[in-house]
Amino acid sequence: MSVIDEMLAANDEYVGSHPSTDGARPSRGVAVLTCMDVRVDPRDILGLSIGEAHVLRNAGARVTIDVLRSLSLSTHALGAETVVIMQHTGCGVAGITEAALRRLTGAALDFRVIDDHEATLLDDLDLITTASYLYPLKEAAAFLYDVDSGRVSEVARWTRQNP
Repeated sequence: MSVIDEMLAANDEYVGSHPSTDGARPSRGVAVLTCMDVRVDPRDILGLSIGEAHVLRNAGARVTIDVLRSLSLSTHALGAETVVIMQHTGCGVAGITEAALRRLTGAALDFRVIDDHEATLLDDLDLITTASYLYPLKEAAAFLYDVDSGRVSEVARWTRQNP
C-alpha cells in the first residue's frame, strides 16, 4: 500500500470523528506562522484546538509575499487580530547559505536562510507590523521553539499603539 493509499484509508477512519467548527474564522482571533518541519506542531506547542487559529507554514517560518497575502485575508476577511511567528532550533534553513541550498536543490530561488534567529524574527515581525494594510492587527509576537526541550521563548512582542 502506498503512502497515499494509507492517508486515504486514515481519512476514512477520520470522517467518523471529524470535529465541527463554526466556519473559517479563528475563534481566538490568531494566526500563527511556523515552519513546515515535522517536529513542529503549533497546535500542541501553543495549546490550540481546531478552529482557534489560522496556521501558516513554510520553510523557516519566514514572512514572504504569500504569508502577507494570507495574513491580509486572515485579518480583513476572517477577524484575526493577533499574529505569532514561531521559528525553531535545528531548522534546515538555519546555518546554511543560499548558494548551498541552490546547489542542493537546483532551484534558483530565494530560500530566506536564517543566520540568526533573533535578528530574523525581529526583521520578519517588522515586515508584518509595518505593513499598512495589516492595520486590523492589534498584537504580534515572535517566538523561538526549542525542538529538544519543547520550550517556547518569546523573542519580541508588539502591540498597536492607539493614534
